[in-house]
Amino acid sequence: MSKQTGSKWIEQDSAHCLHPFTNFKALNNKGSRVITRAEGVYIYDEDDNKILDGMAGLWCVNMGYNCQPLIEAATNQLQELPYYNLFFQTTHPPAVELSTLLAEVAPEGMNHVFFTGSGSECNDTVVRMVRHYWASLGQPNKQTIISRHNAYHGSTMAGASLGGMAFMHAQGGLPLPNIVHIDQPYHFGEGQGRDANEFGLERAQQLEAKILELGEDNVAAFIAEPIQGAGGVIIPPDSYWPEIQRICDKYEVLLIVDEVICGFGRTGEWFASQTFNIKPDLMCMAKGITSGYLPLGGVMVRDHVAQVLTDADTEFAHGFTYSGHPAACAVAIANIKEMQKHNIVNRVREDIAPYFASRWSELLAHPMVAEARTKGLVGAIELVKNKATNERFDKELDVGTKCREHCFAAGIVLRAVGDTMICSPPLIITREEIDEFIDKAKIALDNTLADVSQ
Repeated sequence: MSKQTGSKWIEQDSAHCLHPFTNFKALNNKGSRVITRAEGVYIYDEDDNKILDGMAGLWCVNMGYNCQPLIEAATNQLQELPYYNLFFQTTHPPAVELSTLLAEVAPEGMNHVFFTGSGSECNDTVVRMVRHYWASLGQPNKQTIISRHNAYHGSTMAGASLGGMAFMHAQGGLPLPNIVHIDQPYHFGEGQGRDANEFGLERAQQLEAKILELGEDNVAAFIAEPIQGAGGVIIPPDSYWPEIQRICDKYEVLLIVDEVICGFGRTGEWFASQTFNIKPDLMCMAKGITSGYLPLGGVMVRDHVAQVLTDADTEFAHGFTYSGHPAACAVAIANIKEMQKHNIVNRVREDIAPYFASRWSELLAHPMVAEARTKGLVGAIELVKNKATNERFDKELDVGTKCREHCFAAGIVLRAVGDTMICSPPLIITREEIDEFIDKAKIALDNTLADVSQ
């Protein structure tokens, strides 16, 4: 691929393409990075530089790039039935087969799915569904949904409202009414000097306090990611989720677990709800359901909730043109079957995740790294100016962004969340590729330190 061709793409991109979560002026001044092809765990840019994708695209390419069974499933379905909808009392074989397959791998008691096109659409759906559920039970005042500060649940109006990111709320008058937030279980960032489990309990108990403040008769649900992904791979203390479960059960508040990032093997179980022994009433999923090959999402619904919705004998006035898109469903079926064929979930739990954790922990020896944490195949490192005090760098230095650029230069992808560097490599990554990943991460950290030291 010639540089001239790449430059033309950059020029046309600047002229016509508006990117997500982007300062358009800054990007146009710099020019986009053009990715032209991919294979396995690697992506290639327009100059044919080989880059190990430590983010699995955007937390989604679990089975790696160019996985032929997924490509063939899409091709065959497009030839047979490229599109039909699930409206008007109609269905089609891929949606039926996928819903049956999902019931097999989902946590016990979750046997129904409402299909969407994305994780954001899942989180819009749960807002509608939980309020419809309570209205069907004769409790229409149960409207309020509690979430967490710094959570990420998508970027639609409802998804961004459920999320707790202030910079998103500042654009568009968010959050929407009847959505409130409590603090996150971020021990490194907000619990320094405290016992982790004590801190986890305190943060979980904020949910109970908020329910009592608002009134149990007004609270419909609590929503949370098992591990906060876009917020910085925040892995809660062991005490956190059991207490959240106790509180939701005690006050009859529906528990919505956002598995968009963690689902489909990322934590060494099919879902992180199983890893943390959470029993969700509704569970949002997307990304890894198709390994990102086609857009698809779904809300798994626990049997007792589905029974109420079914018995209500009223229309659930909600849905999408692409709910249960046949080609996307066909890819999801192939993806799950391929994972089963190669025993991917057990491989992550028993082999690759422990090896990744061992190698990732080596980064803690670096002068800039104050914490290195993992769960399954997600990881984070905290970059600091002073390891003795965990003092952060001046925000104007934008150290995380500098580190991300040095990662690309070294031939790997990591993501910066402030001065926290995070990763979620494809689940098919090998030990040798993990070695390469860690070795290049060390180079990037050294170059970042040299950069900020100047």
